[in-house]
Amino acid sequence: MSTIAVIGAGTMGRGIAYTAAIQGFAVQLYDVYEDALERAKVEIERLGAKSVERGYLKEEERERLQTITYNGSLQHAVESADVVIEAVLEEMSLKLSVFKELDKYAPAHAILATNTSTLSPTEIGANTSRPDKVIAMHFFNPVHRMKLIEIIRGLDTSDETVNTIEVIGRELGKETVIVNEFPGFVTSRMNCLIGNEAMNMLMEGVASAEDIDKAIKLGLNHPMGPLELADLVGLDSRLRNMNALHRALGEKYRPCPILEKYVKAGRLGKKSGQGFYTYE
Repeated sequence: MSTIAVIGAGTMGRGIAYTAAIQGFAVQLYDVYEDALERAKVEIERLGAKSVERGYLKEEERERLQTITYNGSLQHAVESADVVIEAVLEEMSLKLSVFKELDKYAPAHAILATNTSTLSPTEIGANTSRPDKVIAMHFFNPVHRMKLIEIIRGLDTSDETVNTIEVIGRELGKETVIVNEFPGFVTSRMNCLIGNEAMNMLMEGVASAEDIDKAIKLGLNHPMGPLELADLVGLDSRLRNMNALHRALGEKYRPCPILEKYVKAGRLGKKSGQGFYTYE
């Protein structure tokens, strides 16, 4: 298992590609948009240079980033892949469409993984001819710094697939946990509850965003406040996750009204320049 194809060159996709390349994997990074591939290349090279400057990477590790292939053809990106990791928008219809193509073009031995935080690998796998080789690998942002991959097995995912992805997770320099599929898995289920309650407290005037985040960081020893984290993830992404969990698990996951209002206003967090905080 030496070649990884990453589908989607957004924040998560380029983070996965960066991490895989510096760990010695041959990487194909695909996106349907040429400008997304160009931005990904700039960001990956910038991060590599910055990491060398700060002593996080050796120069020979940074040079491995030059081996990433930026590919505008899905077929060419996956036709020699051992593992394909999909990192497109968190919408089931889109993922099903992508996996239909991956199933068509990827080699028979290839494992097809979805980087999802809430959606069902069982449903995705059922729409392929290889449900035993479909699994979820939930990476965290920023990928190169976060230590965990949450591995979620679908109903038909084989033990061999799970074991192989565990090994690849270690080769990517990560710790792994194995989760049986259930809406929200472990991390998203907990994180959405904490973040939603922080939003409710902000809406109710309990405290400012800054003080809510400070209380959680210093009082509960979280590395990042829940409102800061929501801004980093993207408020539109968080709203999609909350809506999915609300449908599956009921009223305690009903999205806070302020989250819905911010998304309608285009305040999507760090990526738009404004969310619960304002960014330069």
